Amino acid sequence: MPAATATDATSAVSSSAVSSSSHELARAVLIHGPIARSELGRRLGLSPASLTRLSKPFLDRGLFVEAAEEHDGTVGRPARPLDVRVGAGRFIGVKLTGDDVFGVRTDLRATELAAAQRALAGHSLDEVVRQVTAVVLELDGPEGVTALGVCIGGSVVGGRVVRRAPFLGWHDVDLAGALEARLGLPVTIENDVVALTTAEQWFGAGRGTPDFAVLTIGVGVGYGLVVNDRVIVTPDTGLGLGGHIPLDANGPICPEGHRGCSRAMLTSSSVCGQVGIALGREVDYDEVLRLAAEGNPAAASVVLATGRALGRMIAVIANIAMLDTLVLAGEGIGLWPLVAAEATAAARRDRDPDAAPLRIEVDDAGVSSWARGAAATAIQASLDRLVLPQ
Repeated sequence: MPAATATDATSAVSSSAVSSSSHELARAVLIHGPIARSELGRRLGLSPASLTRLSKPFLDRGLFVEAAEEHDGTVGRPARPLDVRVGAGRFIGVKLTGDDVFGVRTDLRATELAAAQRALAGHSLDEVVRQVTAVVLELDGPEGVTALGVCIGGSVVGGRVVRRAPFLGWHDVDLAGALEARLGLPVTIENDVVALTTAEQWFGAGRGTPDFAVLTIGVGVGYGLVVNDRVIVTPDTGLGLGGHIPLDANGPICPEGHRGCSRAMLTSSSVCGQVGIALGREVDYDEVLRLAAEGNPAAASVVLATGRALGRMIAVIANIAMLDTLVLAGEGIGLWPLVAAEATAAARRDRDPDAAPLRIEVDDAGVSSWARGAAATAIQASLDRLVLPQ
């Protein structure tokens, strides 16, 4: 075999640089489009000539389109923003819980086009694959589907293997491989809070905001972060590291023995347990919120304490991450109307008075946002195959 020459090495580096630039261009148009070429150039550090060269293959293949002309007040030809052709691919996103499989079919911008749901009869890999497959078949496919994304509460390795999922009792399960073998589709597995954070970045409350955090409350406590327009993912993502932040020295004790931590203060099971003890009977989360709204002393006291703890958690995240925008979500966020004033006041007490004012947004769209986020992760994982010049 002939030895590689310096010219070959230079060509390989150049090709790699072009592919990387093309990938970043596709990602920017996908997330922020329609977007002016001048703004794209600023975001990516590309000259007008480089931007024209890199975008031409996408336009030629019909994956980029030029939006309506915009007059910016300068002399010359009006600008034509770039956007993706949303019909260039069909994707399915799935949110997997311990009880259900909820899926959506989307276009290239993760817009929900249809939804389906199936109950899980158990937590075996075969049962999960069977029900995910049923959802995919009900929605669209697999024929004609570009890729499948699945989000799960737990730690995921390489977009494929579920390292740990406590609510399923799983360790080191190759869910992507099992689904690909059944469906014949490219599959991406992602932590559910990462998927939701991606959803907020693309089309939710964080759209257009380069730095923000997502805090989810409900069955657990989840934390996602976007810095410089990037969703932050580390090897420890999905291990629930935000679940034991101390919030109330007089609060209840979590199962691990931490008094007043975020898990003890903010999870729905803890809230229900505290109210149930006070009332002498079992209550579910919806009943707790109803009782609190009606002025029941026990429920109102617990819910307000939860609100104060939530405000402290918001301040901790904002202070440590040095940001001012937080998105609240999760199945437990129904308590927000009851605690908004208390939580906001608590967050402000724990902020420096000269810090930027907090912007707190609430995503109450429910499971749909999580599933669309799963689709968005599949779309991003498909960029090399879908939109890079061949």
